[in-house]
Amino acid sequence: MSRPAFFRALMLAVAAVAAAACSRPVTTCVNPLTWTDIPDNDVIRVGEDYYMVSTTMYFCPGAPIMHSRDLVHWRIVDYVYDCLEDDDVYNLRNGANAYGKGQWATTLRYVDGRFWALFIANDQHRTYVYSTSGIGQGWERKVIDRPFHDASLFFEDGRVYVIWGNGDIRITELEPDLSGVKPGGVDRLLFSCPREGYGLRGEGTHFYHIGDWYYALTIDWPRGGPRTETCWRSRTLLGEYESRTILKGEFDGRRDGVAQGAIVQTQYGDWYAMMFQDHGAVGRIPTLQPVTWTDGWPVLGRDGVPVKEFTVNLPPCGEDYVWASDEFDSGTLQPVWQWNHKPLDGCWSLSERPGWLRLTTAQLATGLPDARGTLTQRTFGPQCTSSVLLDASGLQPGDCAGISAFQSHRADIGLRRTASGLELYALIETPGSDPGSTARATRLLLCRPAGSPQVQLRIRYDFVQDLAWPGYSLDGEEWTELSEPLQMRYTLDYFTGYRTALFCYSTLQTGGCADFDWFRQE
Repeated sequence: MSRPAFFRALMLAVAAVAAAACSRPVTTCVNPLTWTDIPDNDVIRVGEDYYMVSTTMYFCPGAPIMHSRDLVHWRIVDYVYDCLEDDDVYNLRNGANAYGKGQWATTLRYVDGRFWALFIANDQHRTYVYSTSGIGQGWERKVIDRPFHDASLFFEDGRVYVIWGNGDIRITELEPDLSGVKPGGVDRLLFSCPREGYGLRGEGTHFYHIGDWYYALTIDWPRGGPRTETCWRSRTLLGEYESRTILKGEFDGRRDGVAQGAIVQTQYGDWYAMMFQDHGAVGRIPTLQPVTWTDGWPVLGRDGVPVKEFTVNLPPCGEDYVWASDEFDSGTLQPVWQWNHKPLDGCWSLSERPGWLRLTTAQLATGLPDARGTLTQRTFGPQCTSSVLLDASGLQPGDCAGISAFQSHRADIGLRRTASGLELYALIETPGSDPGSTARATRLLLCRPAGSPQVQLRIRYDFVQDLAWPGYSLDGEEWTELSEPLQMRYTLDYFTGYRTALFCYSTLQTGGCADFDWFRQE
């Protein structure tokens, strides 16, 4: 082929690629992606598939893996582990629990045909490493007896590092198989974030080698301003790092700021960032932000300010599946459900009464916070309603069953069996006023004879006002809503957004049960 013919062919090929890009369907992104609790995300791409992991702390199974093809719609497809440990902490025994602790800030990577997930568990004071050859095919586990706070895995030239820390960001080299810290390997300070003028120094590190630069993205909180995303970069891994703010600004009428998360490049060369926003009682909600590059710096949002709506250069694919209604007609629980701490084996069933979820008591509790076998699902904003049909015929004296707006400040509504019979009750429970005490304050809102062992229960949430109203119906048509709502609060002792919990626990004797016919999210 002659030179002119070659260049004509080349120009035609370039034009064809450009035309294909212009005609490719795009996806509209309206932030937040989903108004529900998906914090501490990490996002990677494998071919045309995107995977995101998030923090769920003490809920089991833990470390949900979500899948997307368009970066906007996400589905839960796997969990990294069933339960971290079979100890007092996860069995809610002897006053132990993992509230506010558990699995934190997982880093997710795909290297040489294998997925790797690493995270700290603050109740265990060590680091967990899981790996698999395929999502949904089971994860293998290793444990490192050293805690790496908010770590980011980094693979390069056959070596493996974690970049971690709060304020002082460190780098530690691991064994090539990630079984532990490498003796004699790199283990040193990488850079220090400024102290003056900051309430929260840099943490939540996500580390990358892109082009000629090494990049570390961190979240920080300047006093008097919103949380921000800062980028640190160096031309060498262990060299001098310089920094620049890459995302800062109020979003959706709130001063919380949008920060902490991952950046990812699509198969078409575009870059996007997944960053969350603290959003009150519903939790920490994900937003997708466009990324442009200026002088070798990633700039998130629009000129460094979070954006509400934009177009993602990927074809739309699928629908969200991070919460769902459930008729309990299948033989397995949907992956949107998680237990509060470790479930009791043999104490829940979808087959003992077909079409119903049965929860059976097998460990005494003083109340819902230390009750085993509590099944939870995310709530979502700006408003939602969770409702169930409960049959409490199997309750024994001392048993309680129902639904809860579940966090440290909590509202329950359900049925309980006492010496005088079956009662319909509702309560609000909050931590005691003494910060050093585990005592809780309980206020009874409703207590009356049940009349029937079957009742429909609901909680109506408003995450604009952060209020929740328990309610009940005896016929499924007319609802009675309690006049006093729960003032929901996102508190760090639990450190998770509000969930609706289905519960059945006993304060006197084990063996009682409660049946739930359906659960509906609207």
